[in-house]
Amino acid sequence: MNGFMLGVIILGALLTVGALVRGLVLLASGKDVSGEKQNRMMWYRILFQGLTVLAVIIVLLMAGGGGD
Repeated sequence: MNGFMLGVIILGALLTVGALVRGLVLLASGKDVSGEKQNRMMWYRILFQGLTVLAVIIVLLMAGGGGD
């Protein structure tokens, strides 16, 4: 289970970085005048980042046993 969760965390981190880089490339290219694609990529970054943080919290809770 820990190996699976580690994979989820790594995948989430990679997706977060990918969305961030894609959004920055769109911003730097100047081709997206309306900013719609940049905005969508930043929303994806927020989503992936949130899911990754949630996975980290789950792993910490499983490892800590609830603090009893």
